[in-house]
Amino acid sequence: MAKDPKPAQLVIIRHAESMRNVAKKGTTYFADEYARSSSRVDGVPDHKIELTPTGWEQARKSGPAIRERFGVFDYVYTSGYVRTEQTKEGVLEAYTPEERALMKFRQNPFLRERDPGYTYNMTTEEAERNFSYLKEYWEMFGSFLAVPPGGESLAWMMERTRLWLNMIFERRMGQKVLAFTHGGTKRCLRATLEHWDYDQATTWPPGQSPKNCGVTVYDFNSREQRLVLSDYNTIYY
Repeated sequence: MAKDPKPAQLVIIRHAESMRNVAKKGTTYFADEYARSSSRVDGVPDHKIELTPTGWEQARKSGPAIRERFGVFDYVYTSGYVRTEQTKEGVLEAYTPEERALMKFRQNPFLRERDPGYTYNMTTEEAERNFSYLKEYWEMFGSFLAVPPGGESLAWMMERTRLWLNMIFERRMGQKVLAFTHGGTKRCLRATLEHWDYDQATTWPPGQSPKNCGVTVYDFNSREQRLVLSDYNTIYY
């Protein structure tokens, strides 16, 4: 019997709570110099940001439910960032050594988070002073198309996430794939898989911002011959 022309199932999990999530409190920049200097992430590059103790707990608590619901995956991907690697380790503690041995593990930089550019370690005051045009520019072009100074737009991210999807479509036919990734990356994957237009991709609908350790599921639909969203942002902690 021929395999389905795409993965049988794609499960996407955003990393658990990270040190930078706590330091930034959902803001684009550090609120002020105190918020930056008192954090444990001042000057730490994005790919080395670790989970908080709460993040580790989220991952470990999610593991048993993920194992019970999905069982063993054929392939498990991470972005290679420390926080996705740690989330993977926390979740997979629920699996037996024999089960983990059945899964193949890969890092893929196409799944990395958006490059924030020069403002990554700045306070709000510093960003506004050094890049005074940003607010007007962002409002004009929208958060999907606008390019942070020295960084990457979400539209550019969509190009590389599409390459990763094309790869798994070609190589993981009929298999179960798990990916540990990031909020911005999840937006781009959804935009591609669900054929979003710019307006949809610009802003998360109310209540749909990706949660830490939120589980999103696409199942292959044989009638439509594509991966179809079956669950979004479910948490197990």
